[in-house]
Amino acid sequence: MSARQATIARADWKRPTARRVETVRRRLREAYGVPVAAPHADPLGELILTVLSQSTNDRNRDVAFLRLRRRFDSWEAVRDAPVGEIEEAIRPGGISKVKSRRIKAILEAIGDDLDLEWMRDAPLEDSREYLCALPGVGRKTAACVLCFSYDLPDVPVDTHVSRVATRLGLLRPGAPFDEQHDEMARITPPEAALEFHVNMLRHGRRTCHARSPACGECTLRRICPSRMDRAS
Repeated sequence: MSARQATIARADWKRPTARRVETVRRRLREAYGVPVAAPHADPLGELILTVLSQSTNDRNRDVAFLRLRRRFDSWEAVRDAPVGEIEEAIRPGGISKVKSRRIKAILEAIGDDLDLEWMRDAPLEDSREYLCALPGVGRKTAACVLCFSYDLPDVPVDTHVSRVATRLGLLRPGAPFDEQHDEMARITPPEAALEFHVNMLRHGRRTCHARSPACGECTLRRICPSRMDRAS
């Protein structure tokens, strides 16, 4: 492990400049474009979809979500159904026993109206706090709901975003995920949350792999301190 990749104490960490963040954003945009998907305004659906995404791939997640929606005609029906029926519907998504209980607990905790549309105009901190108080919901899930539903400035930090941003020097090496979410929200321009998440995710999947990053093909190689460490 290189010196740059080793854990750095929080007191010793220097946050990247706005100019550096914009340079990374621009080069990622040149490589992958700007995501054009409009906010879908379905926070409850996004919440359940994100729960289903845990420990599986996108295809299995989507199959499980579609089966759940076909099996039950409303989220109220999912909430009121026996856990076993929910589990059967989402089985293709993996660890269905855990996810079915979590989905039911979340829907019960939200209440009778199952309404999250108030988040569109609420202070971001209030919406985030509410979501993270739901059973089994953490910062990444909350950020997915806020970002993809209403294009609010909260960047979901998954393993790909964490890896890419840390290697690029945008996040403190060794920082826990809550800190990484705080930092990404702080350094990302408000209008770029969705763009930054999607393009870092693409870069992590296509080039900046966990074990064998393709540094020679990387569009960011000239400004990547992690790449320079490996080359030295």
